[in-house]
Amino acid sequence: MRPRPVIGVTGPDKGGLSAWLFTARAVRRAGGRPVRIQPQQPHPIDGLDGLIIGGGADVSPRLYGQQRRPELDELKDRGASGWRRVLGIVLFPLLFIIRRMLTTKTGGINTNRDELEKRLITEAIDRRVPLMGICRGMQLINVVAGGSLYQDIEGFYEEYPAIRSVLPRKRVELVPHTRLATITGRDEMHVNALHSQAIDRLGKSLRISAVEPNGIVQAIESGDRHFIIGVQWHPEYLPQRSNQRALFQALIDAAATSEHRESVKT
Repeated sequence: MRPRPVIGVTGPDKGGLSAWLFTARAVRRAGGRPVRIQPQQPHPIDGLDGLIIGGGADVSPRLYGQQRRPELDELKDRGASGWRRVLGIVLFPLLFIIRRMLTTKTGGINTNRDELEKRLITEAIDRRVPLMGICRGMQLINVVAGGSLYQDIEGFYEEYPAIRSVLPRKRVELVPHTRLATITGRDEMHVNALHSQAIDRLGKSLRISAVEPNGIVQAIESGDRHFIIGVQWHPEYLPQRSNQRALFQALIDAAATSEHRESVKT
């Protein structure tokens, strides 16, 4: 039997333990061997068969040449209404606590992590290592590819509070005939939402594979055969959903047969 594909999983030096544990479990369940990567514990790309850029702190705006927040006027949110808005208000304190437990406790910009992950993404793209970005990870992949971000979408959503939940409460629409649609076998699905930034200008050689009804990008992927998928939500916190487990399975399958793995072997 061939050894399990080695999958690097990035995160911060402080906090992020829950994200690591859930992601590592998802990788193992799909047949991979997870390796934790942090700024103080880096790992060379040559020792990896696949790479997951995890969620966490905001991406520094200097990486995409911005100093101030871009406007969101061109987007129009349909918002939530009726019982959904009331439910959001009632559950907000509980969901806030859960979010703080499951995400990194290090707020603000993390320059060391930005630089580590930027280098790994660049090397993964150059060497065609299968790559997945989760939340912040998707945003950083887009930035490395030359795209930009909306720095803060907190004031954009009409519902109060904006959906911020590890539960699958946000509806996203998948673009037909994309890799993501093929992997999940869905044209729409409900996902969780923990992000405060979003993609503005799309990076080169990437395409959009899922959006919210209001147009905010929820997933991207490579425009060619290289396995690159980025999702704005956190599939590691939805192990009960087969379409979310399928994302990790697809990454492991791609890593097991990647050009990079074969070249390192020889």
